[in-house]
Amino acid sequence: MAIERMLTEAEPVGELIGRVLHEAGIEYVFGISGGHTGRIITGLAKYQNSVRMVTLREESLAGVMAEVYGRLTRRPGVLIGQGPWVLGNGLIGTMEAYLSSSPMLLLTDFSDATPFHLHAPYQQATGDYGSWDARRAFGGVTKQVMQAHTPVAAVQATQLAIKHATAGQMGPVTVLFSMASLTGKVEPDSQPGLYPTQYYLPPPPAPADATRVAAAAEALLGATRPVIIAGNGVRIAQAYEALQAVAEATGAPVVTTAAGKGTFAETHPLALGVFGTFGTPAANAAVMSADLVLAIGTKLGPSDTAWENRDLLDPTRQTFIQIDVEPKNASWNFPAEHVLVGDAAMVLRQMRDAIGGKAAGRQAAGTDRVAGLRREHGYFDAPEYTSDAAPLLPQRVIGELIRTLPPEAIVTCDAGENRILMTHFYQTKQAGGFLQAAGSGPMGFAIPAAMGAKLVHPDRPCVAVCGDGGFAMTMNGLMSAIEQDIPITVVIFNNNALGWVYHGSGPFAAAFNDFDHGAIARSMGCNGVRVTEPSELGPVLQAALKSRVPTVIDVRTSMDVSFADITSPLAVAANPRSR
Repeated sequence: MAIERMLTEAEPVGELIGRVLHEAGIEYVFGISGGHTGRIITGLAKYQNSVRMVTLREESLAGVMAEVYGRLTRRPGVLIGQGPWVLGNGLIGTMEAYLSSSPMLLLTDFSDATPFHLHAPYQQATGDYGSWDARRAFGGVTKQVMQAHTPVAAVQATQLAIKHATAGQMGPVTVLFSMASLTGKVEPDSQPGLYPTQYYLPPPPAPADATRVAAAAEALLGATRPVIIAGNGVRIAQAYEALQAVAEATGAPVVTTAAGKGTFAETHPLALGVFGTFGTPAANAAVMSADLVLAIGTKLGPSDTAWENRDLLDPTRQTFIQIDVEPKNASWNFPAEHVLVGDAAMVLRQMRDAIGGKAAGRQAAGTDRVAGLRREHGYFDAPEYTSDAAPLLPQRVIGELIRTLPPEAIVTCDAGENRILMTHFYQTKQAGGFLQAAGSGPMGFAIPAAMGAKLVHPDRPCVAVCGDGGFAMTMNGLMSAIEQDIPITVVIFNNNALGWVYHGSGPFAAAFNDFDHGAIARSMGCNGVRVTEPSELGPVLQAALKSRVPTVIDVRTSMDVSFADITSPLAVAANPRSR
């Protein structure tokens, strides 16, 4: 069948860009109208029933929401706005997408003032003398930078950017539009020719080499103490079910990296939680004793591996199988005898097929092994989960979240000590139920991340957990949550300090005044509650889950618990600076 042209009549360039997003199945655009990109937003009005414009108060919120949308859907999340502020304010979401391989599209501009672009006009980013260089700046934090100087190129660059963002190892791609590129209409007989967006979308991923898969499966079946390490790549590939199938077929315990937390339910009989620097003792014990390690969608960086402590991971005594969509990531930090290049979901399904019925009895044996490790080392059973101390211990807050939230809840975490404590103590009950910015680790992530997750999964409760420092950075997101009808719950670990800094470097420049964040939330139109006694938290959480407006729960938390308390001795031994 012949490929048709995109146009049969002239159309405004802004509307055509909206059509490209619609054809790519992109449901949301996040940002603020500014500079020349306002013409794109005007064009989106034609597609507002399929592509929703979510206007935020600041670009950092939009960037995080776009990153989370991309991470959860495998379709590019779109950040739109003026060049200087998409770069300056929107960088936390962009950098997280870059380091965590989330598909993302940055639609922004040169802020040029043609024909005066050589005269250093206000805000200009063309790289001419007296201007800043947007192409170089965005090039440092994105997979690719496209530029458009004509209306035809504006449409084509958007299509190519979607392709680049979703092909291979996914990531953010920037499109820089000049003023001229967003002016006027595109004719049907334009040159270069324009074609429907479907032809620019990447094809389904190819399977891994069958011979290599068979060899890896045999190695896995031949191991007596295999362990699976699941990273964020499992989430990007939406490989939850495939991961569980391989784990159950082989009886291999599953641990996750910090970035991979939430890819495997930690209530599953084969689960041992996060491993590494802030991992559970049971998870680290399983990895230490493993004779084979199946690493899926993880770079195995030093923060994951307790600073590459050889007692934990050592390719000279353990066989490594590594699955990654990017060949350069395989055998990066640890040599792998079996490298399987491909999409995690597809490769895991191939492995399950190769295993077939050869693993009879292994699931029961693996479950017994995991149960023994849990008994010996403990597993989400800290006595502090029920502590009546006030101010509340962080473990009591986390324990209340575990007891109160339904299995389908999605919890998003901020940066800092609160995130480390959540990573270690919070037990996920369902795959896909936990998100954190483990690639770049910025403060101010939790609230917009929960908002983005709620748009993708409107029927699932979404709870942002942050410290008082992180809340102050993005509490303006709650204004947009009210306007856009995004009923999230925010739980604040309020200890009047930057906990990570206070416990890591000392109290100087780490303390805050005591603010009633619940009262601030009420002034915006949210529900807002301050909790000072442990018995108050459960009922407040239950009420928040039933609310149709955003709810902020400001919990007075203790400073008596530190990230150092849960730092693995393996990390301290390998890197004394982590003490």
